[in-house]
Amino acid sequence: MARRGNELRPIVKLRSTSGTGYTYVTRKNRRTHPGRLELRKYDPVVRRHTTFREER
Repeated sequence: MARRGNELRPIVKLRSTSGTGYTYVTRKNRRTHPGRLELRKYDPVVRRHTTFREER
């Protein structure tokens, strides 16, 4: 069965703020996070944890 696009939990791309261009792809809940998502995750290019922000 094909997966339908769910508007409540869209797929978002998280881009590193350190300028390396590294990205993570995840889903978010629009009800609990209506603004842009910002997470602290590992960036293997700079080999440290950095802030990743949602890209639209």
